[in-house]
Amino acid sequence: MQREHLSSRLGFILLSAGCAIGVGNVWKFPYLVGENGGGIFVLIYLLFLAIMGIPVMTMEFALGRASQKSPTKMYHALTPDKKGWRAHGYVCLAGNVLLMMFYTSVSGWMLQYFWYMVSGKFENMSTPEISGVYGEMLSEPVMLIVFVAIVVLIGFGVCALGLQKGIEKVTKVMMIALLGIMLVLIVNSLCLDGGLEGVKFYLVPNFNKMQEVGIMRVISNAMNQAFFTLSIGMGGMAIFGSYIDKKRSLMGEAISVASLDTFVAFSAGLIILPACTAFGVDYQAGPPLIFQTLPNIFANMWGGRIFGSLFFIFMSFAALSTVLGVFENILACVQDITSWSRKKTSLISGIVMFILAIPCALGFNVLKSFQPLGAGSDVLGLEDFLVSNIILPLGSLVFIVYCTWKKGWGWDNFIAEANQGKGVKVASWMKIYMKFILPLIILAVFILGLVFYFA
Repeated sequence: MQREHLSSRLGFILLSAGCAIGVGNVWKFPYLVGENGGGIFVLIYLLFLAIMGIPVMTMEFALGRASQKSPTKMYHALTPDKKGWRAHGYVCLAGNVLLMMFYTSVSGWMLQYFWYMVSGKFENMSTPEISGVYGEMLSEPVMLIVFVAIVVLIGFGVCALGLQKGIEKVTKVMMIALLGIMLVLIVNSLCLDGGLEGVKFYLVPNFNKMQEVGIMRVISNAMNQAFFTLSIGMGGMAIFGSYIDKKRSLMGEAISVASLDTFVAFSAGLIILPACTAFGVDYQAGPPLIFQTLPNIFANMWGGRIFGSLFFIFMSFAALSTVLGVFENILACVQDITSWSRKKTSLISGIVMFILAIPCALGFNVLKSFQPLGAGSDVLGLEDFLVSNIILPLGSLVFIVYCTWKKGWGWDNFIAEANQGKGVKVASWMKIYMKFILPLIILAVFILGLVFYFA
């Protein structure tokens, strides 16, 4: 069966970036910048994005394009005589499923809040009442499960339409709309009285703040954010690599995707932080900032219902772009294993995915007493920990070793594939760095992630 390909380079970049752009990136990046020294944190982050994120993404693209397979079968295709590597392909599938077991719930929250904004739910509510809506939402298991079902139905429904007619077409529209809405929201935030103070706080280097936090912790935070923002390590980028031709070199494509992902994360700060300073609210709130603080801001500003609706459709598009990308990866992996049709795979995978996602939705109510990682933890936290702190960094390490050592695919095969076509090339001098130094950086991300998580 001949492999379907994306119709354009733009579709590939938007689809890959959409998979990387997530709601965690949108709310987390702005307050990390503010908390870790402003502009100086951005510079450190960009450094690690260049020396760590882009090389691993290039490797994933190369593995996918060379094998023309999903992660579950790419090791079979590239090194059929080295069977030990194949297990990682199935770990990639498990990791993508585990990610969607909780991410579908988060995506459902965004859709619910978009509906709340559009329907005027927050109008005439007091500040405590608006803040309390988030807790009320989490306490209602039936509605949470309904919105998980909606997300799964949208995701696999689009995937079932086909690669070009479904996921590429829808992602193009959604990502372009996301960028347009984002620009409208940025202009609105910058025009608020006191909004420019938020920009100053966001971008001006604050060395005193950096010393207060601790230089090593700032570096560690930048390193972790640069790594996790691109969703590398589970084959998400490998699958999109298998859908493109050889007209462009892959490091250049990785730079384009990483740049778009960073642009959206950075721009989110220009939306959120000026609004926070304009209304004198705490920017460090994390997830509650999105669901408790910002709705209060929208409720008290001119045109708040309109801008609040735009913000949550922006967040919904960011969430759904990731859902579509990861669902496509799951679908491709299952198809390579079973040889089922796209529609049959979408139907069965959708049903299984919905069932597996239910525990997360129940983790805030029916299963609230289940606290697997200690007091205050929940099902979502456990699933997120396994993906973010274990599967992603160790998976990236596997890709690096496989692409640079002779016991795997090897450097010569990797560089030959990565450098086909026009654009930025992987230089031969990078071999020592990627083979010996890059694995140590990834190990540092893994170890520091565990240390700070349990500290």
